[in-house]
Parts: sequence; structure tokens; C-alpha cells
Amino acid sequence: MVHEDKTLAAQLKEKAAELGFAAVGIARADAAPASAARLREWLDEGAHGSMIWMEERAHHRESPSGLWPDVKSVIALGMSYAPGIDPLALADVGDRGRVSVYAQGSDYHDVVKRALKALARWLVAAAPGADVKVFVDTAPVMEKPLAEAAGLGWQGKHTNLVSRDHGSWLFLGAIYTTLDLAVDAPGRDTCGSCEACQRACPTDAFPAPYRLDARRCISYLTIEHKGPIPHEFRAAIGNRIYGCDDCLSVCPWNKFAAAAAANRAFQPRSELMAPRLADLLALDDAAFREVFAGSPIKRIGRHRMVRNCLIAAGNSGDAALVGPVRALLNDADPVVAEAAAWALGRLTPAPSLRA
Repeated sequence: MVHEDKTLAAQLKEKAAELGFAAVGIARADAAPASAARLREWLDEGAHGSMIWMEERAHHRESPSGLWPDVKSVIALGMSYAPGIDPLALADVGDRGRVSVYAQGSDYHDVVKRALKALARWLVAAAPGADVKVFVDTAPVMEKPLAEAAGLGWQGKHTNLVSRDHGSWLFLGAIYTTLDLAVDAPGRDTCGSCEACQRACPTDAFPAPYRLDARRCISYLTIEHKGPIPHEFRAAIGNRIYGCDDCLSVCPWNKFAAAAAANRAFQPRSELMAPRLADLLALDDAAFREVFAGSPIKRIGRHRMVRNCLIAAGNSGDAALVGPVRALLNDADPVVAEAAAWALGRLTPAPSLRA
């Protein structure tokens, strides 16, 4: 179905704003042709680590038509989660864990998808005969290149989307449709000579600007990686227990990102803003599920979270954590037990440890 109607596009954007989206743009389905080659190069380098799903569904991810041959237009949407406080504020607070800003509130998958579905229903009602599909994060969709093509911003040197209005703090979603909608001008890269995000990375995860080696990224290591965290990265992780905001936080474009524009669903839960490591180390499976109900953190499970907290404890220099760490030396999960032994070795002088 062809629908060259700028009024429909304008009404769509108004409705998106009503539903809580801070940014919306439209691109043709074939508007990001270079993304397929970049994805293939990244996968060939093995930079995706153990994220096998990236490789298994690459043919779907390379272009919207690879996933849905009938798609004509892509509606790219962004929902702001701009923080009200400095994400780096807890960097030197050893007994507390640092949780990535995006995970301190409600699970964005649920919030964004609910709004996407509402917008899709509105679009189908406004343009009878149109077909639509909605996607947020879990589908093989290249949200960032498509968002750039639709004018929401550009992929910065940290590989995430940067917006002139919202900085680095946008959750992205997409609606594919069979409609031919009026498109927006693509985003323009204005990173210039700035290298703040490259210099900020604690583990040197950027082999070059605009390239990320996930295997070195703290977000990957603390969220996606299931086994023991490689020793070479443990000290650099510091007290980050779920994700890392460093490269996003230092972006100069964030000075335009107003916390007031953030969707209220992403207001941080008090218990996740500065959680005590001792409390998290004591979690069993049931307590973990209770604490992180409704949070994206829940999907990594108790074992990975406790593993991360043990790395943070080992980096803390806090003798008060020796007891909670020691209690996990014989944990049923071998990855947790190994991390406990490492942390205890960092916290306890060798003679005392032998005793």
C-alpha cells in the first residue's frame, strides 16, 4: 500500500509524543545500506564475543527487508532515560555497587514495547490496510543505523546513538510498515575531533573510533558473559556490577539532555541507585528475583549478579566485606565460588588467608 501523506507522518509524530517518545523519525527501509557490511566485518572479527544470536540471525539483521520483505518504511523512535544525577558519582564508593542508569528503573523492554504497540494500533486505524511490526531490542533489528537514517541522531564514536537534544540517553524502538511514509533527513555526525568516550573506557574496548570490541566491554562482561570474568579486566571493573555508563556519561552532547524529558517509568528505584554490596552478596535465588522484579537486571540471574558483586568487593578494599565474601567460597555455582576466592585474596593479606 502506498501512502505519500505528510499529514499522516505529522500526526504519527504527535501521537508518538503523547505516548512518551521523545524522538521520532521516518526512513525508507533501505536507508542504511552500509550497516550490513559493518555488521559482517564485526562478526568476522569475533568482536561479538559469546553473543551467538548476533551471528545466527545476521541475515535478518543486515537489513529490514531481510527480516520482512514487504517493509517499505521504518519508524524509528526514542524514549529518554536521561539521568538526574551524575552516573559517575559512585566511582570511589567501594562498598556500593554501580548499576547502569538504564537498569535503575522499570524494564525498558516492557515500557517501550507497550508504547510501540499503542502507536502501531493508532497507525493501522489511521491507514486501513497497512501492515506493521514492532521491535524493541530483542529482535534482529539494527536500531542504531536505522535511527540515524531517520534523523534521531548519529552513531557516535562509542557506537551508541547520540542525539543533539537527548545526548546518549535514548532507548530505541522501531515500527516496520508497508506504508510509504514521508521520510526525514538523516542524522549528521558531529563528534568532530572529540575522543572523550574513547579515553573514558576503563578496559580499552574501542580499538578505533566507531568500533567496539564487546569482549573487552564492561557492559558485555557483567551482563552477557556467563563464565568467569577474565582476570585482566577485573581491577578495571571497579564497583560496576551491572553495565557501564562511562563512555556515555562523558559525551559533551549530554549537556543538552534534560532529565525532565525522561520518561517517568525510568525514574530510578532507590534500592538500585547505590546498592550495598554486602546486601547483594547475601542474595539467594528467591531473594534475587524479589529484589529485581520488573527490572532488566532480572534476566542475568542470581549467579551472574553475585559474581559481579564479588569482583566489586575484591576491588573495594573494604575489610567489612570479608565475611560476606568468605560465605560464598563454597557456593553451589563454581563461577561464584571462584570469584569469591579471588575477592578474598584481594581483601585478605596472605598470612591471614592461610590461617
